Amino acid sequence: MNINTNKFFLIAGPCVVESKDICFKIAEQLAAITTELNIPFVFKASYKKANRSKLDSFTTIGEEKALQILADIKSHFNIPILTDVHETTDCKLVKEIVDVIQIPAFLCRQTELLIAAAETGKTINIKKGQFVSAEMMQFAAEKIEANGNKNIWLTERGTMFGYNDLIVDFRNIQRMKSFGFPVIFDATHSVQQPNQATGTSGGKPEFIDTLTKCAIVAGADGIFLETHPNPTNALSDGANMIALHEVKKLLEKWVAIKNSL
Repeated sequence: MNINTNKFFLIAGPCVVESKDICFKIAEQLAAITTELNIPFVFKASYKKANRSKLDSFTTIGEEKALQILADIKSHFNIPILTDVHETTDCKLVKEIVDVIQIPAFLCRQTELLIAAAETGKTINIKKGQFVSAEMMQFAAEKIEANGNKNIWLTERGTMFGYNDLIVDFRNIQRMKSFGFPVIFDATHSVQQPNQATGTSGGKPEFIDTLTKCAIVAGADGIFLETHPNPTNALSDGANMIALHEVKKLLEKWVAIKNSL
Protein backbone atom coordinates (compact mmCIF):
# COMPACT_ATOMS: atom_id res chain seq x y z
CA MET A 1 0.00 0.00 0.00
CA ASN A 2 1.52 3.28 -1.11
CA ILE A 3 0.31 6.70 0.01
CA ASN A 4 1.67 9.60 -2.03
CA THR A 5 0.69 12.95 -0.61
CA ASN A 6 2.10 16.29 0.37
CA LYS A 7 0.10 15.98 3.57
CA PHE A 8 0.77 13.55 6.38
CA PHE A 9 -1.37 10.41 6.44
CA LEU A 10 -3.18 9.19 9.54
CA ILE A 11 -3.24 5.75 11.13
CA ALA A 12 -5.89 5.83 13.82
CA GLY A 13 -8.42 3.79 15.73
CA PRO A 14 -8.81 1.98 19.05
CA CYS A 15 -5.99 0.00 20.59
CA VAL A 16 -7.91 -3.25 20.23
CA VAL A 17 -11.17 -4.47 18.72
CA GLU A 18 -13.56 -4.26 21.67
CA SER A 19 -16.88 -4.56 19.87
CA LYS A 20 -18.43 -3.91 16.48
CA ASP A 21 -20.37 -0.91 17.76
CA ILE A 22 -17.32 0.88 19.18
CA CYS A 23 -15.13 0.15 16.16
CA PHE A 24 -17.81 1.30 13.71
CA LYS A 25 -18.41 4.49 15.68
CA ILE A 26 -14.71 5.33 15.69
CA ALA A 27 -14.22 4.42 12.02
CA GLU A 28 -17.25 6.44 10.93
CA GLN A 29 -16.14 9.59 12.72
CA LEU A 30 -12.50 9.31 11.67
CA ALA A 31 -13.46 8.64 8.05
CA ALA A 32 -15.69 11.73 8.02
CA ILE A 33 -13.04 13.95 9.62
CA THR A 34 -10.20 12.81 7.38
CA THR A 35 -12.36 13.14 4.27
CA GLU A 36 -13.23 16.71 5.24
CA LEU A 37 -9.60 17.57 5.91
CA ASN A 38 -8.28 15.60 2.92
CA ILE A 39 -6.03 13.39 5.04
CA PRO A 40 -5.28 9.87 3.77
CA PHE A 41 -6.60 7.52 6.46
CA VAL A 42 -5.83 3.97 7.60
CA PHE A 43 -8.06 2.46 10.28
CA LYS A 44 -6.09 0.71 13.03
CA ALA A 45 -7.18 -1.84 15.61
CA SER A 46 -5.46 -4.90 17.02
CA TYR A 47 -7.50 -8.06 16.61
CA LYS A 48 -5.72 -9.42 19.65
CA LYS A 49 -3.13 -8.22 22.14
CA ALA A 50 -0.42 -10.72 22.97
CA ASN A 51 1.93 -8.36 24.82
CA ARG A 52 0.11 -7.47 28.05
CA SER A 53 1.92 -7.47 31.39
CA LYS A 54 -0.76 -9.15 33.49
CA LEU A 55 -2.27 -12.56 32.86
CA ASP A 56 -5.80 -11.24 33.30
CA SER A 57 -5.39 -8.28 30.92
CA PHE A 58 -7.84 -8.11 28.01
CA THR A 59 -6.52 -9.79 24.86
CA THR A 60 -9.34 -10.33 22.36
CA ILE A 61 -13.07 -10.76 21.89
CA GLY A 62 -12.14 -13.75 19.74
CA GLU A 63 -9.77 -13.74 16.79
CA GLU A 64 -12.31 -14.68 14.10
CA LYS A 65 -14.91 -12.26 15.45
CA ALA A 66 -12.41 -9.39 15.66
CA LEU A 67 -11.07 -10.00 12.16
CA GLN A 68 -14.59 -10.11 10.76
CA ILE A 69 -15.28 -6.70 12.32
CA LEU A 70 -12.16 -5.33 10.62
CA ALA A 71 -13.27 -6.83 7.32
CA ASP A 72 -16.72 -5.28 7.73
CA ILE A 73 -15.22 -1.85 8.43
CA LYS A 74 -13.02 -2.11 5.36
CA SER A 75 -15.98 -3.02 3.18
CA HIS A 76 -18.47 -0.57 4.67
CA PHE A 77 -16.26 2.53 4.71
CA ASN A 78 -13.93 1.57 1.85
CA ILE A 79 -10.85 2.35 3.92
CA PRO A 80 -7.57 0.46 4.36
CA ILE A 81 -7.02 -1.53 7.54
CA LEU A 82 -3.98 -2.06 9.78
CA THR A 83 -3.56 -4.64 12.52
CA ASP A 84 -0.54 -6.03 14.30
CA VAL A 85 0.84 -9.57 14.45
CA HIS A 86 2.83 -11.36 17.12
CA GLU A 87 3.54 -14.79 15.64
CA THR A 88 4.38 -16.05 12.17
CA THR A 89 1.03 -17.86 11.93
CA ASP A 90 -0.79 -14.55 12.46
CA CYS A 91 0.44 -13.28 9.10
CA LYS A 92 -1.49 -15.86 7.09
CA LEU A 93 -4.54 -15.29 9.27
CA VAL A 94 -4.74 -11.52 8.63
CA LYS A 95 -3.37 -11.13 5.11
CA GLU A 96 -6.70 -11.56 3.30
CA ILE A 97 -8.30 -8.80 5.37
CA VAL A 98 -5.76 -6.09 6.15
CA ASP A 99 -3.78 -3.74 3.94
CA VAL A 100 -0.98 -3.05 6.43
CA ILE A 101 0.61 -5.54 8.81
CA GLN A 102 2.23 -3.96 11.84
CA ILE A 103 5.21 -5.40 13.69
CA PRO A 104 5.07 -4.35 17.37
CA ALA A 105 8.07 -2.46 18.72
CA PHE A 106 9.20 -5.23 21.02
CA LEU A 107 9.29 -7.67 18.05
CA CYS A 108 11.13 -5.47 15.54
CA ARG A 109 14.16 -7.79 15.64
CA GLN A 110 12.15 -11.02 15.32
CA THR A 111 13.52 -12.33 12.02
CA GLU A 112 11.02 -15.12 11.35
CA LEU A 113 8.10 -12.80 12.02
CA LEU A 114 9.48 -10.12 9.70
CA ILE A 115 10.01 -12.69 6.95
CA ALA A 116 6.51 -14.13 7.34
CA ALA A 117 5.05 -10.62 7.18
CA ALA A 118 7.13 -9.76 4.11
CA GLU A 119 5.91 -12.85 2.28
CA THR A 120 2.30 -11.65 2.46
CA GLY A 121 3.15 -8.84 0.04
CA LYS A 122 1.33 -6.35 2.25
CA THR A 123 2.73 -3.03 3.43
CA ILE A 124 4.68 -3.72 6.62
CA ASN A 125 4.82 -1.08 9.34
CA ILE A 126 7.74 -1.81 11.65
CA LYS A 127 7.69 0.02 14.94
CA LYS A 128 11.12 1.01 16.24
CA GLY A 129 11.81 -0.86 19.44
CA GLN A 130 12.11 1.22 22.58
CA PHE A 131 15.48 -0.46 23.04
CA VAL A 132 17.09 0.07 19.62
CA SER A 133 18.60 3.02 17.81
CA ALA A 134 17.12 4.48 14.66
CA GLU A 135 20.17 3.28 12.75
CA MET A 136 19.37 -0.33 13.64
CA MET A 137 16.00 -0.12 11.92
CA GLN A 138 17.67 -0.34 8.52
CA PHE A 139 18.40 -3.98 9.31
CA ALA A 140 14.76 -4.69 10.14
CA ALA A 141 13.80 -3.11 6.82
CA GLU A 142 16.42 -5.17 5.01
CA LYS A 143 14.79 -8.37 6.27
CA ILE A 144 11.58 -7.31 4.56
CA GLU A 145 13.31 -6.20 1.34
CA ALA A 146 15.37 -9.38 1.15
CA ASN A 147 12.13 -11.31 0.85
CA GLY A 148 10.88 -9.36 -2.13
CA ASN A 149 8.77 -6.74 -0.38
CA LYS A 150 9.66 -3.06 -0.64
CA ASN A 151 6.40 -1.80 0.89
CA ILE A 152 7.83 -0.71 4.22
CA TRP A 153 6.92 1.94 6.78
CA LEU A 154 8.96 2.71 9.90
CA THR A 155 7.48 4.14 13.08
CA GLU A 156 9.11 6.16 15.85
CA ARG A 157 7.48 5.53 19.23
CA GLY A 158 9.98 6.77 21.79
CA THR A 159 12.97 5.29 23.58
CA MET A 160 13.11 3.91 27.11
CA PHE A 161 14.06 6.52 29.69
CA GLY A 162 14.57 4.60 32.88
CA TYR A 163 12.01 1.90 33.62
CA ASN A 164 8.78 3.87 33.56
CA ASP A 165 9.01 6.53 30.89
CA LEU A 166 9.85 7.21 27.25
CA ILE A 167 11.56 10.07 25.51
CA VAL A 168 11.34 11.03 21.82
CA ASP A 169 14.49 11.89 19.90
CA PHE A 170 13.15 13.69 16.84
CA ARG A 171 16.45 13.17 15.05
CA ASN A 172 15.25 9.58 14.59
CA ILE A 173 12.68 10.71 12.03
CA GLN A 174 15.37 12.05 9.71
CA ARG A 175 17.64 9.11 10.43
CA MET A 176 14.98 6.59 9.41
CA LYS A 177 13.80 8.66 6.43
CA SER A 178 17.34 8.37 5.08
CA PHE A 179 16.64 4.65 4.47
CA GLY A 180 14.11 5.65 1.81
CA PHE A 181 10.86 4.63 3.52
CA PRO A 182 7.94 6.64 4.92
CA VAL A 183 8.38 7.38 8.62
CA ILE A 184 5.45 7.59 11.01
CA PHE A 185 5.28 9.19 14.43
CA ASP A 186 3.35 7.21 17.04
CA ALA A 187 1.79 10.01 19.07
CA THR A 188 0.06 7.61 21.44
CA HIS A 189 2.73 5.22 22.59
CA SER A 190 5.37 7.94 22.77
CA VAL A 191 3.53 9.34 25.79
CA GLN A 192 3.07 5.94 27.39
CA GLN A 193 4.47 5.23 30.85
CA PRO A 194 5.15 1.49 30.88
CA ASN A 195 6.02 -0.90 33.70
CA GLN A 196 3.74 0.61 36.31
CA ALA A 197 3.36 -1.21 39.62
CA THR A 198 -0.27 -1.91 38.77
CA GLY A 199 0.74 -4.06 35.81
CA THR A 200 -0.95 -1.70 33.34
CA SER A 201 0.73 1.15 31.49
CA GLY A 202 0.12 4.77 32.38
CA GLY A 203 0.37 7.73 30.06
CA LYS A 204 0.54 11.48 29.57
CA PRO A 205 -1.82 12.21 26.65
CA GLU A 206 -1.64 15.94 27.36
CA PHE A 207 1.72 15.87 25.54
CA ILE A 208 0.40 14.26 22.35
CA ASP A 209 -0.26 17.60 20.68
CA THR A 210 3.16 19.06 21.47
CA LEU A 211 5.08 15.98 20.36
CA THR A 212 3.06 15.58 17.18
CA LYS A 213 3.66 19.20 16.16
CA CYS A 214 7.38 18.59 16.62
CA ALA A 215 7.18 15.38 14.57
CA ILE A 216 5.43 17.13 11.69
CA VAL A 217 8.06 19.87 11.62
CA ALA A 218 10.75 17.18 11.79
CA GLY A 219 9.35 15.62 8.61
CA ALA A 220 7.11 12.75 9.70
CA ASP A 221 5.16 11.32 6.77
CA GLY A 222 2.40 9.86 8.91
CA ILE A 223 0.85 10.12 12.36
CA PHE A 224 -0.27 7.12 14.41
CA LEU A 225 -2.98 7.88 16.95
CA GLU A 226 -5.13 5.69 19.16
CA THR A 227 -8.53 7.02 20.14
CA HIS A 228 -11.69 5.92 21.92
CA PRO A 229 -15.07 7.50 22.72
CA ASN A 230 -14.23 7.13 26.41
CA PRO A 231 -10.54 6.36 27.02
CA THR A 232 -11.07 5.72 30.74
CA ASN A 233 -13.27 2.77 29.78
CA ALA A 234 -11.02 1.44 27.01
CA LEU A 235 -10.04 -2.19 27.45
CA SER A 236 -6.40 -1.53 26.52
CA ASP A 237 -4.03 1.48 26.67
CA GLY A 238 -6.72 3.99 27.59
CA ALA A 239 -4.27 5.98 29.72
CA ASN A 240 -2.40 7.27 26.66
CA MET A 241 -5.28 7.74 24.22
CA ILE A 242 -7.00 10.83 22.87
CA ALA A 243 -10.78 11.07 23.32
CA LEU A 244 -12.57 10.72 20.00
CA HIS A 245 -14.26 14.11 20.29
CA GLU A 246 -10.85 15.83 20.51
CA VAL A 247 -9.40 14.35 17.32
CA LYS A 248 -10.78 16.85 14.79
CA LYS A 249 -9.42 19.97 16.45
CA LEU A 250 -6.00 18.35 16.78
CA LEU A 251 -5.94 17.30 13.14
CA GLU A 252 -6.98 20.78 12.02
CA LYS A 253 -4.07 22.22 13.96
CA TRP A 254 -1.60 19.68 12.60
CA VAL A 255 -2.76 20.16 9.00
CA ALA A 256 -2.26 23.90 9.37
CA ILE A 257 1.29 23.35 10.59
CA LYS A 258 2.04 20.95 7.72
CA ASN A 259 0.64 23.41 5.18
CA SER A 260 2.82 26.18 6.57
CA LEU A 261 6.07 24.32 6.03
